[in-house]
Amino acid sequence: MHANSAANIRIDAAGALHLRITQESGAWVCAELYMLRSLGYGTYSFKVKPTPRFDPATVFGMFLWDDLEGGQNHREIDIELSQWGDPAVKNAQFVVQPNYIPANSFRFKAPASALTHSFRWEPGIVTFRTAEGSRTVAEHAFTSGIPTPGGEAVHINLYVYGKARTPQQHGAEVVIEKFEYLP
Repeated sequence: MHANSAANIRIDAAGALHLRITQESGAWVCAELYMLRSLGYGTYSFKVKPTPRFDPATVFGMFLWDDLEGGQNHREIDIELSQWGDPAVKNAQFVVQPNYIPANSFRFKAPASALTHSFRWEPGIVTFRTAEGSRTVAEHAFTSGIPTPGGEAVHINLYVYGKARTPQQHGAEVVIEKFEYLP
């Protein structure tokens, strides 16, 4: 398990959100923040500044999660940049949980440039898109197992995957220039 620290989260003078993974006393310290209320159906968009290549164990997540609702897989809808500890795996995925169902995950290769990751959540469908400027890098729609709104909240985290075959070697930082929600 990884520890999170508020010291690894900051807002810069331009209003961009910075999340970091640092090492303290030989242990990795990570970052997570989340909203305190549900926004429900709509479009969720995360504009991310160019990110250097992560270690394979680094995970950057932008997702919805409901702590109290286990019956709909915590209403979890994910955009994740990670190789989950395996350097041979593509470095990004769209997921509607549970991810152990193969049709619920779509993996792709995300470039290390400025990207906008988004998803549109509607009754019975979630449509994901990652774009580099106006160019679509990846796009996928899921129509099975789509949760209904409830107590889910937006979460953003940067952490070390604990079951990685290739352990974390370096710290990491992501910069989110803008988060936007449109009903």
